[in-house]
Amino acid sequence: MTAQPIRHADSKALHEAVVARIGAALRAGVAGRGQAVLAVSGGKSPVPIFEALAALELPWDRVTVTLVDERLLPTDHADSNEALVRRHLLQREAAAAAFIGQRGDAASLDAAADAADQALATLPQPFDVIVLGMGEDGHTASWFPDGDRLGEALDLDGKRLVLPMVASSAAAVPERLTLTLPVVARAGLVLLPLEGAGKLRTLERAMQPGPLTEMPIRAALRHAHAEVHIAG
Repeated sequence: MTAQPIRHADSKALHEAVVARIGAALRAGVAGRGQAVLAVSGGKSPVPIFEALAALELPWDRVTVTLVDERLLPTDHADSNEALVRRHLLQREAAAAAFIGQRGDAASLDAAADAADQALATLPQPFDVIVLGMGEDGHTASWFPDGDRLGEALDLDGKRLVLPMVASSAAAVPERLTLTLPVVARAGLVLLPLEGAGKLRTLERAMQPGPLTEMPIRAALRHAHAEVHIAG
């Protein structure tokens, strides 16, 4: 089980701490092997982190940014994670970073997952930083409790980096692409910033014993080098 959450006075302090942790890890990655990899999640919560990170002076030209998960949507769709990252992170200083998405121009979910798996296999492993999010149902990435390939995604012995996932609970877009647990578990640093009473209650439940498939965030908490940052 992960260490106890790191509590910050407010959202601003949480964002500053997470940005500082990401920056330090990326600098260390570039210093150690000449390049670094950052995988990020979508949603509204990470936007302030993205915008602060974009202004940070880093060797961005030696950083590759990729996604933790993606919806099967056109890459310019307002709800695509790639579009979110391009709008809020790959700007200013961070515009120099390389980017590898998951959706591409593939005609099907399986084809998109295969292409993303092959593309991410060209990156140095393990990834330096992965920033996760969490839903109030206990999902993270696109590891939904009702996901059709959840067991495969959470298999620590699995060889895939990216899998397709279909989950009826996944809001308006049930067809997803997602990193697998082995990728997350190997990462040098996994950050989980959380705000709001609902998510903190979910975290409390997730930190209790129980099946990974019931609350998939448990897989990251138990098997990754995870830091949980909370505000309030």
